[in-house]
Amino acid sequence: MDERAAGAPLVVWPATALAQPEVAQRAAEVLGAGGLVVYPTDTVYGLGAKPDDPAAIRRIYEVKGRPDEKAIIWLVTEADAVREWCEVDARAERLAAQFWPGGLTLVLRRRNPPTGALGTLGVRVPAHPAALAIIAAAGGRVATTSANRSGEPSARSADEAAATIGPEVDLIVDAGPAPGGTESTVLDLTGDQALVLRAGAVSAEELESILTAPVRRPG
Repeated sequence: MDERAAGAPLVVWPATALAQPEVAQRAAEVLGAGGLVVYPTDTVYGLGAKPDDPAAIRRIYEVKGRPDEKAIIWLVTEADAVREWCEVDARAERLAAQFWPGGLTLVLRRRNPPTGALGTLGVRVPAHPAALAIIAAAGGRVATTSANRSGEPSARSADEAAATIGPEVDLIVDAGPAPGGTESTVLDLTGDQALVLRAGAVSAEELESILTAPVRRPG
């Protein structure tokens, strides 16, 4: 049975595998209808929308109070799928092989970006079974950002997300505390030298050990 989480319906992610597809499908249906879904990832709780629904994406910015210049990444189910939307070079291949699924977001050049869209896209494969099931049910990609107001701490649980943005979303999926608790590292691979845009779950030293080259740090 659903609970109410500060205004939004809350559903608990089932412990039994047989019951999980029903919850994943419900979340996918909310996303497909233009709704916003809070769901768990391996890092922190995410706020998701259908990537090709401009109105839903705009709602994410409004709910978070997010500056327009800050892009929203896509969470995807598998590394190979990224080639459909982005240019994947040898560096990205090595990093994905080492850190996906996991806490590394790669910013890559887009293939044929839609008119008015950015020429780059941040992508990540999360290491959380609920996230992967929801993303798969939603078609393999969900535009996602952290489930909190901009400038405030990231939500590490469904309760924390509900306390801040619960009244403004359409569904919250509760799978307990996010195991990582730290946002993903964001690494820009669109230039000759890799650039860390946001420090996070994967350290610059770990990145350098895979790239066998220095990476630029924030600032």
